[in-house]
Amino acid sequence: MAFTGFVPLDWTHQSNIYEVNLRQYSPEGDFRAFAREMPRLRDMGVQVLWFMPITPIATEKRKGTLGSYYACGDYTSTNPEYGSIDDFRSLVTQAHALGLKVIIDWVANHTGYGHSWTHTHPEYFKKNEHGDFYDTNGWDDVIDLDYGNPALRQAMIDAMDFWVRETDIDGFRCDMAMLVPLDFWVEARHQLDRRKKLFWLAECEELHYHDAFDATYAWEWMHKTEDFAKGRTDIAGLDWLLNKINANYPPAALKVWFTSNHDENSWNGTEYEKYGNLTLPLAVFSATWNGMPMIYSGQEAPNYKRLAFFDKDPIAWNGHSALHGFYKKLLTLHATHPAARGGDPAVQTRRLHTDADAQVFSFVRQNGEAVMLVVLNLSDRPDFFVQFHNDLPGGWYEELFSGEQVDFSIKKGVHLHAWGYKVFTKKA
Repeated sequence: MAFTGFVPLDWTHQSNIYEVNLRQYSPEGDFRAFAREMPRLRDMGVQVLWFMPITPIATEKRKGTLGSYYACGDYTSTNPEYGSIDDFRSLVTQAHALGLKVIIDWVANHTGYGHSWTHTHPEYFKKNEHGDFYDTNGWDDVIDLDYGNPALRQAMIDAMDFWVRETDIDGFRCDMAMLVPLDFWVEARHQLDRRKKLFWLAECEELHYHDAFDATYAWEWMHKTEDFAKGRTDIAGLDWLLNKINANYPPAALKVWFTSNHDENSWNGTEYEKYGNLTLPLAVFSATWNGMPMIYSGQEAPNYKRLAFFDKDPIAWNGHSALHGFYKKLLTLHATHPAARGGDPAVQTRRLHTDADAQVFSFVRQNGEAVMLVVLNLSDRPDFFVQFHNDLPGGWYEELFSGEQVDFSIKKGVHLHAWGYKVFTKKA
């Protein structure tokens, strides 16, 4: 990884991301309605709100009744369905008052047909042999921008700077970041750093994109765990992938772990369709392994339906978020325990092997004398005692969900139920 001089903000090491699908979040689907939910989310332990694209959606070749969030019609205004820039500015101010950060989705690779630049700066776009705008990925409602044009590059950076300057956002989640040249992202970050130090999240897994970004996705893990849930791999396969990630990524590179997001939910199924009874154990993993956990809108409800992508389809909130307490415990632990820090070379993460390695995935994270032990039963094997094979730092531990106190100087294992999960912590 090349040294570009970018240092992640310290708060990112113990933070989390909550993806906001504004259109489907409420019947109103706007900034003002969502602002009313922020105190609840802050109580749940959410720290970073990632808003899916809030810019207008192009009308030409629009899909469905409302179109794709990712077919931008103008980079420096809001989707009128969501409200005005003043409404969004007010939301950011309210979020900051609650201690929340706000990042916005940035779609730099392409725009929708009929984007304002197609009229004012058609030279910003790629054109085929017939002189027509086109998209190289076969997406028929968007067209590619031309990063061989220096003027386009600066116009894109200026548009990003608009949102930092005018609304005081805290960073960007950059859509399909690997489709845009890395040197553009490096230059964008250099310029925007002069305005404000931001958090940069890339929707990609390319290692070298950490030259510009603080965090990248763990897509491969999400797919591998779905393979596991469907019997296409085993725990050894999970270990192989984690070992590969550990070997390839530098210690300070943040990986973002998740069980759902807007693409997965709409196109491939809810976490319950993909994982079944593994859903909650894998959510525990996402919040405790080395990195940054991410939650999608409605997972706390929980939401059992696929949300329409191009049409209005609100989340079926039932007035009580059954998993609020579950996520609150996990997110609070991640934010406060020294051994939960992600992307921190001071924290050592190692697998803890047991006498049930075919069913149980267990690991220890340690930062000095602070220790976190996670034990996940990834099977339907019921009510058994799993015995640890490796040494575990002795002393008294407290279990996160039950409050159980255990002296692991004496006890060398734990009881687990089918699909059970336990998280023990020991502070220095």
